[in-house]
Amino acid sequence: MRFLKGIWKLLVGVKDGLVLLFMLLFFGVMFAALSRSPNPRLPASGALVLDLRGSLVEQPEDADPFEAVSGSGPLTREYRLRDVIRAVDGAARDASIKAVVLDLDRFTGGGQTAIASLGEALDRVRRTGKPVLAFATGYTDDSYQLAAHATEVWLDPLGAVLLTGPGGSRLYYKGLLDKLGVTANVYRVGTYKSAVEPFTRTDASPEAKAADQALVDALWGTWRAEVSQARPKANLAAYLADPEAVARASGGNVAQAAQAAAMVDRLGDRIAFGRRVAALAGASTDKDGDGYQAIGLANWLSANPVPEGQVGVLTIAGEIVDGETGPGRAGGETIARLVLQAVREKRIRALVVRVDSPGGSVTASERIRGAIMTARAAGMPVAVSMGNVAASGGYWVSTPGQRIFAEPSTITGSIGVFGIIPTFAGTLEKVGLSADGVATTPLSGQPDVLRGTSPQFDRLVQLGIEDIYGRFIGLVAQARRLPVARVDEIGQGRVWAGGTARQIGLVDQFGGLDDAIAWAAGQAKLSGGSARPLFIEKEPSAWRGFLRDLLRRERGDGQGGDASVGDAWSMLASRPERAVAQAIGDARAIAAGPAIQVRCLQCGGSGRPVPPRDMRLWQLLLARIGA
Repeated sequence: MRFLKGIWKLLVGVKDGLVLLFMLLFFGVMFAALSRSPNPRLPASGALVLDLRGSLVEQPEDADPFEAVSGSGPLTREYRLRDVIRAVDGAARDASIKAVVLDLDRFTGGGQTAIASLGEALDRVRRTGKPVLAFATGYTDDSYQLAAHATEVWLDPLGAVLLTGPGGSRLYYKGLLDKLGVTANVYRVGTYKSAVEPFTRTDASPEAKAADQALVDALWGTWRAEVSQARPKANLAAYLADPEAVARASGGNVAQAAQAAAMVDRLGDRIAFGRRVAALAGASTDKDGDGYQAIGLANWLSANPVPEGQVGVLTIAGEIVDGETGPGRAGGETIARLVLQAVREKRIRALVVRVDSPGGSVTASERIRGAIMTARAAGMPVAVSMGNVAASGGYWVSTPGQRIFAEPSTITGSIGVFGIIPTFAGTLEKVGLSADGVATTPLSGQPDVLRGTSPQFDRLVQLGIEDIYGRFIGLVAQARRLPVARVDEIGQGRVWAGGTARQIGLVDQFGGLDDAIAWAAGQAKLSGGSARPLFIEKEPSAWRGFLRDLLRRERGDGQGGDASVGDAWSMLASRPERAVAQAIGDARAIAAGPAIQVRCLQCGGSGRPVPPRDMRLWQLLLARIGA
């Protein structure tokens, strides 16, 4: 009886704790809702501040507040690209905004195409005569690409500008799999479908290396052209060719070397930078501020809601997966339902599909494509706007577009199919185990991960892969009005930069989201307010985001973008760890994904940060090796 009483007390205690927790969460949400004004009052004048403590993304992931406690949530904030661009364009028109400030100390990138789009918006501000000022302790490729569009680029005297260009190593698992006795049964179509090579080789094939080299060369050429145009006075070529010589000419002071090469305009700390902004935009009345009157991004967006029109914009961002998902991942059922509902309710008269995805599930990609074709069947013009990446499944869902817009730095193509099924007969043998059994048909027990797949099963899967590839190139041939043989030639899983993709017919013209919206509106004969976009997407939960931020602040762990400032050297030093963690994440995505996939793993550049779970897997592996 005493034992039962103890159990009862424990259960009552758990119940009371849960009630208390939910009451705290409820009142916290109520307080946030009451304390947050939907239209906050902005200062009479000041500087729009883009304090980007994280990455630019096409669609932020929905926040899980409990991931903040467990440490499995994103380590940096995500800023929706179109929101930041809207605020910058608003600053160009708003007479009360005297300048735009870029605080890039914690900026983690977002993909070359996204950064270029924001850079174009900053150029529009500069053309109005308003100054744009950038500050960072150190600049690397992404942050400097954005800062180059500023009127004044400031660098901390202890900082550096370290530019490396795209490229680097990939992790290959074949040697480890052999040691563990794991057999990676690979089925694929496409000479260049190098996503599977880490499972079958210890190095890159000549075909994959040639294709990858062509891709990074094209991206680097686009990056250099953009920076040179935005900052023509910079001695960029010499700085990139021999940074050591440039630094030695300045006595080894890398900050002064950057200034001497006109890579930056001024050297100064935050206090000096704040005084400069105050001279242009007005001094702050807040003693704890940076010395100038600041208008925060979130406050500006809240005070300036988005007017809606009749051009639907469907966002397909992140990995394409089967079923239902929240924002930041492209769930086939979720996106299809959104499209079909918008068509059924006749809320839109034209559709723009904004794609920023490396692909994923074949069935989910086809589900989304079918829903978009429903809009076309209803007589709506359909345009596609490609962001950083629209490859493999990302190109599959683009095939319904009557006109495809991309940027020179967009990564696209990767028209190929693959599947991987691991088997463990060799692993069992190494530890003295074996497996045996009976069958009634050639497919009984297949895929048999204990004894290995049968030849009949392997041939059947390969036939399925080839059939899906044939359907893929058929869709592309029909959509792009190209012979199937030509699509097969430019397909084969090869990845292309946007500039080359336009030349070979995978893309119609260069342009961003606004260009695609304007084209679709024109085709639907919309004008005025009707020509504005209506974004068709599942919005992130506001209360979940609030709880996540609240819990992170309580933890005081600096997550959510409040991490300590990192100089350029530290940023570069962390790259290898992030690269290996990304490779582990890629392997996990393939292993956990469907058997047949249209995914591009060599695309990269999506702007999405490496999930903490993958960082922890790498750290755990290091710890095991060290032990």
